[in-house]
Amino acid sequence: MGNFSRQMRLSSALLKRLRSQRGSVAAVNVSGSRSFTTTEGHRPTIVHKRSLDILHDPWFNKGTAFSMTERDRLDLRGLLPPNVMSPEQQIVRFMADLKRLQLSARDGPSDPYSLAKWRILNRLHDRNETMYYKVLIDNIEEYAPIVYTPTVGLVCQKYSGLFRRPRGMYFSAEDRGEMMSMVYNWPADQVDMIVVTDGGRILGLGDLGVQGIGIAIGKLDLYVAAAGINPQRVLPVMIDVGTNNEKLLEDPLYLGLQQHRLDGDEYLAVIDEFMEAVFTRWPHVIVQFEDFQSKWAFKLLQRHRNEYRMFNDDVQGTAGVALAGLLGAVRAQGRPMIDFPKMKIVVAGAGSAGIGVLNAARKTMARMLGDTEIAFESAGSQFWVVDANGLVTEARENIDPDARPFARKVKEIERQGLSEGAKLVEVVRQVKPDVLLGLSAVGGLFSKEVLEALKGSTSTRPAIFAMSNPTKNAECTPEEAFSIVGDNIIFGSGSPFSHVDLGNGHVGHCNQANNMFLFPGIGLGTLLSGSKIVSDGMLQAAAECLAAYMTEEEVLQGIVYPSISRIRDITKEVATAVIKEAIEEDLAEGYRDMDARELQKLNQDEIRTFVTNNMWSPEYQTLIYKKD
Repeated sequence: MGNFSRQMRLSSALLKRLRSQRGSVAAVNVSGSRSFTTTEGHRPTIVHKRSLDILHDPWFNKGTAFSMTERDRLDLRGLLPPNVMSPEQQIVRFMADLKRLQLSARDGPSDPYSLAKWRILNRLHDRNETMYYKVLIDNIEEYAPIVYTPTVGLVCQKYSGLFRRPRGMYFSAEDRGEMMSMVYNWPADQVDMIVVTDGGRILGLGDLGVQGIGIAIGKLDLYVAAAGINPQRVLPVMIDVGTNNEKLLEDPLYLGLQQHRLDGDEYLAVIDEFMEAVFTRWPHVIVQFEDFQSKWAFKLLQRHRNEYRMFNDDVQGTAGVALAGLLGAVRAQGRPMIDFPKMKIVVAGAGSAGIGVLNAARKTMARMLGDTEIAFESAGSQFWVVDANGLVTEARENIDPDARPFARKVKEIERQGLSEGAKLVEVVRQVKPDVLLGLSAVGGLFSKEVLEALKGSTSTRPAIFAMSNPTKNAECTPEEAFSIVGDNIIFGSGSPFSHVDLGNGHVGHCNQANNMFLFPGIGLGTLLSGSKIVSDGMLQAAAECLAAYMTEEEVLQGIVYPSISRIRDITKEVATAVIKEAIEEDLAEGYRDMDARELQKLNQDEIRTFVTNNMWSPEYQTLIYKKD
């Protein structure tokens, strides 16, 4: 308990900083609906409820932390134990309870208590949101894998059985023609961030239908914890267009539509109606698309990105964090990032994530080479893409249009000693790449033979990125990579793994290439800049910021991604870079009292301060009852 007490104890200086960053005032009517405005300073929050209604509202409930003055003011005296506890005492008590309760279940994939932890944290979220986010922020390294990947995959698989109370909104194929009115059922007059999924491709688990809502909930928890997006202004959304998962279609307890997925124009019409509805009510909202099937991910991104403030995290977020890792790998070899266009990269996987990474990397290479048509063509020659049918070449029939720009010419592969449809191990053996990048969602794809082939790399320090989630879908483990290829490699993964003990005091660093390093900063930077779109330049600025975040000493040790424990600071830097790029592209239109002209006058340090001052932190608000 001593460690927990020390970990949870907040200094008076930190408390002052938290107080200086608060800014939300909420009003609640008798029926429970809420409207939100924002103000600066220490004004109390006006509520239109009291007694048990306050204790049953997770946003305003403080539990045993209500002061005696507030207990009298809100008719709570006698409804709570008499000892008034500080927030720090509450957290210590909760943490001790969590450690005790989690032992009752062993049902996680890698952590035998992960689902038990998720249940306990979810119950806290249901009764006291402020304390929930305080616990999450203060223990982000431990609990990010619980509220998001890899545990969220298990949660989504079991969501119909885990569902207790609604969180977020559900739009379905049955709601066509009603969505414009439905959005007004959500009580918040301001929504800054929406994460939406159709459940079509949850992590690497496939079609989970309506149960995919868990991914949107988890993602927004990270927006709150990492980016300081006000939790009153986030909205997880599930668009239920049916499911092709036969197990769910036959399950009498499944909570979604038990019909096969819509397709074609019918599917597009549902998504179009949803986008029009949410942007009609909340014109300044940012919508992040999450875990859509590959065939829809690019189509929806291109369909909506120039009209609405939206991005697709699987395509653009994964691309950005992978790009940052690739740039970090260049630095780890003792070379400047400008040498990136010289890297030979074999990519396993040609889905939405794989193609997204390829597009981002190619654009960055081209920009470094002079940003001309010739440079773009030259950059494309650095990639060898392998999917389930082998090496992607121009000779292949019915090639995916999104993959076509990366298809190798037949004469090229013949010169390389390869044939049409060459398998991954053959490609690695002949190309001798600097980087082996896995975005295949096929666990164990980087077999012993593939990793042994990589030992022939011409690079002094080859990089292996096993990016697929969840853990069981990782292309290889860090133990396999270090033991087969050698100690002097760069290793990154999508899911968290432990570092590898290489003996003699040396450590093989496992870098988690987590989208969490980028998407919160992209969202926050877009919000605060007021840009109407999320441009390629803004996304590239985010990736380059992350790549430059690590010190020279760290990258030379093989550390290309920072610790999750630094996520608030990382997000602040990424958001600053995004805003700066939006200003340079003349996209910034300002945020609240900071209009575009004032924003343009800020230097980088001032932008960083602006970001910091607009990051929400969990702090109990002073509540004043006022009769509605």
